[in-house]
Amino acid sequence: MEDLLTKEIIGAAIEVHKYPGCGLLESIYEEALFYELELRGLTFKSNLRLM
Repeated sequence: MEDLLTKEIIGAAIEVHKYPGCGLLESIYEEALFYELELRGLTFKSNLRLM
């Protein structure tokens, strides 16, 4: 299960990097990655504060 999840996350990141290329603001990549993860049916939490 973890191996499949890892492959999905890496695949999403590669997909995001493939189209806009490099040189954009981090926030743009972040939003694109969130969108790609949602398209793949993955749930996640972002910007969590660790205590």
